[in-house]
Amino acid sequence: MTRLLPRQPLNAALHADPASAERRDFLLRAGLSGLAAGGAALLGLPALAQTAAAWPQRSIRLVVPFAPGGSSEIVARATAFELSKTLGQTVYVENKPGGGGNIAMAEVARAEDQHTLVLGHIGTLAVNPFIYDKLPYDPVKDFKPITLLAKVPSLYVVHPDLPVKSLKELVALVRSKPGRYNYGSAGNGSAGHLAMEYLKMAAELFMVHVPYRGTGPQLTDLLAGRLDAASVGAPAVLQFIKAGKLRCLATGSKNRLPQLPDVPTVAEQGFPGFEMTQWYGLMAPANLASAHAEKLAQEAAKAIQSKGSTERLSTDAAEAVGNTPAQFAAFIAQEQQRWKPVLARAKVKPD
Repeated sequence: MTRLLPRQPLNAALHADPASAERRDFLLRAGLSGLAAGGAALLGLPALAQTAAAWPQRSIRLVVPFAPGGSSEIVARATAFELSKTLGQTVYVENKPGGGGNIAMAEVARAEDQHTLVLGHIGTLAVNPFIYDKLPYDPVKDFKPITLLAKVPSLYVVHPDLPVKSLKELVALVRSKPGRYNYGSAGNGSAGHLAMEYLKMAAELFMVHVPYRGTGPQLTDLLAGRLDAASVGAPAVLQFIKAGKLRCLATGSKNRLPQLPDVPTVAEQGFPGFEMTQWYGLMAPANLASAHAEKLAQEAAKAIQSKGSTERLSTDAAEAVGNTPAQFAAFIAQEQQRWKPVLARAKVKPD
């Protein structure tokens, strides 16, 4: 018959043996250390989760500071379509015209949802800072440059009823009756306004400027013959040129466009060195987390350089770019230096 020994309390057993006591102290220390580490890890979980959280977590709003129907919308929609695929979330375009783009820029500068972007433009980033006495946003401090999306050549067009077939003929006609002829633009400080003022300075012309709230309304009047001339980004007017509804007298590009091989550049027609190109880039509010901005820059560059985007933009004579945030920031600074003296000399002012 087996005899059972009386059970001793655990603490008594440990104290009875020095080796057991040593093991007890080790276990206690290890246990307390583990609890402390576990507590610290638990306290750090929210920050860790925030850092590791997938972005974007919902749809992204891409604000276009101009009315529908212009080159800005074409570039924005091509970007949004491809970016939706690379980011795994829908990127949708929202047009918010007014104030030369200032309304949209100011709104996005204040956005704190980490899911709002804006289409930067030569007007809002390189022109408005020099023609408005007080901007509701700072183009440098309030935004993070993400990537330069596309460059768009400016086309100089007239209504077919105007009796000119070349830029030289237009110059001669306007000089014969200063102030008799007009031109339209998408608004004061817009790329079209800048392009026409640049031509006026180079050719010493006097034409009346008629500003609109976007390229769409401007094109409506140009096609109807209520405007004589305009400078518009190629994507918005190529279809009308090919259909004979508008006549293209010159391109602002350095070289002739494959889409319009018979149309000479402005430089070819007596103005050497003349070049006028619109550009569009992706901008985010300055408060966008750095990790998100880096991811966005990489994916946006992929999106605009994708086969779908390049083919879409090439059809409209636009050039896809997709550079780094640092390169885009340097490009904006260069454009500001380029256009500041031109704007001062032309005395371009908002409404």
